[in-house]
Amino acid sequence: MTKRGDSSVKQLRIGVLAGLFAVAGVLSWAAARLWDSFGTLPSVPVAAPIVLAVIAVVLFATALSLRARLRAQRERRPGAKGVDPLVAARAVVFGQASALVAALVAGMYGGVGAFLLMAGLDVPAHRDQAIYAAASVLAGACVIAAAFFMERVCKLPEDEDEGTA
Repeated sequence: MTKRGDSSVKQLRIGVLAGLFAVAGVLSWAAARLWDSFGTLPSVPVAAPIVLAVIAVVLFATALSLRARLRAQRERRPGAKGVDPLVAARAVVFGQASALVAALVAGMYGGVGAFLLMAGLDVPAHRDQAIYAAASVLAGACVIAAAFFMERVCKLPEDEDEGTA
């Protein structure tokens, strides 16, 4: 559980993630263009969107579990299992790291997908690669959304007397 403004765990910023996505996309588009000039193209593995989707599901399930435990603890239900603050902080850090990597990977496959779209999808192999690239970008966005949800779940409410000091 993190406090707003706590310097130990900083919040994810959509601008940083968008910047990573854009830079990785432009660089991978340029690399795909260069590789194409040599007569080959890097392939987008079928496993890329699957792995990203699994990470998104794990993050989302963890956030839901923590939310339920925190709610039970807050409502003082008998037998409620509390959440160790260190566990919540680790979950948030895992979500943030996953979001940063997902933005980078989604940008990379997005750049390759953009190159494939511009080159034309007449070749069935290019069409399949473009589909895998688009699925990777979508799965990466799901990881980022799950990481933001995790942050929201693990955030402590602000102390009421902080604003009056």
